Amino acid sequence: MKILITGGAGFIGSHLAERLLADGHKVSIIDNLSTGRLENIEGFKDHPNFSYTIGSILNRELLESLVNGVDQIFHLAAAVGVKYIIENPLLSLKTNIVGTDNILELANKYKAKVLITSTSEIYGKSEQVPFAEQDDRLLGSTHISRWGYSCSKAIDEFMALAFFREKRLPVVIVRCFNTVGPRQMGQYGMVLPKFIKAALLDQPIVVYGTGKQTRCFADVSDVVDAFVLLMNSPNCEGEIFNVGTTESISIEDLAVKVRTMCQSKSRIEYMKYEDAFEEGFEDMMNRMPDLSKIKEYIGYEPKMCLDDIITRMIQYYEN
Repeated sequence: MKILITGGAGFIGSHLAERLLADGHKVSIIDNLSTGRLENIEGFKDHPNFSYTIGSILNRELLESLVNGVDQIFHLAAAVGVKYIIENPLLSLKTNIVGTDNILELANKYKAKVLITSTSEIYGKSEQVPFAEQDDRLLGSTHISRWGYSCSKAIDEFMALAFFREKRLPVVIVRCFNTVGPRQMGQYGMVLPKFIKAALLDQPIVVYGTGKQTRCFADVSDVVDAFVLLMNSPNCEGEIFNVGTTESISIEDLAVKVRTMCQSKSRIEYMKYEDAFEEGFEDMMNRMPDLSKIKEYIGYEPKMCLDDIITRMIQYYEN
């Protein structure tokens, strides 16, 4: 097939492109390099079935030239990372809402199937853990920037489902929970690469808040496998799926684990959310996906445990 990946030079997008090339497809990507990096595609950018475009999904004319003729679109381009979103609130909203509208309109025009990547931020600060796809959402004030990101991704989902219901556009929606692995950078707020980098350099490992908040970290290889299976399963069209793992750990314990596995001398320090992000910043204490739906539809089972994930990431950053 001919496949387009938006955000294809990003952390997840580059792994997906590599996988699809290995499967024998022709892959093109578009990325504005706001959080993506050319280094991520260095290993396969000269592949005969690969092409890349540096540009924005807000450029509709450019985007149309790429969508015309493709069979599938994996729409990963979005503002990502808590730090980036807070520092660029307007661009984040436009990228997520206008960019996704462009993708859906053009996919409908040229009859391409679409996978839309959404986020666990959709659930907001709900305490009903684990989060199931049909659960209600609980969000904070519009004065808090991060809830704007949650709302923008919810609009993406509403639009995608509207295109499915009204236009019969084949769409699959995926809510990712803390995807991690090689090529992920920590400068936009991604916790695990930030911890590993600090530990390898024997620098302080900085934990935001109390460190009691819990998260579940899924390896990018498991997430990419899920993307491909979901996209190629007709029964998944018009549906929303959580993708992640249920192996939970507190951020405090994660810092200790990383320090131990890196054989590091780093101190663990704590920082208030307000000092790290913005006044009034809110976080959710626990975040875990209910994976029963994706297991039922495609038999999804994550293969990588957290210790293996961290070992793989340490080896990547050491090199």
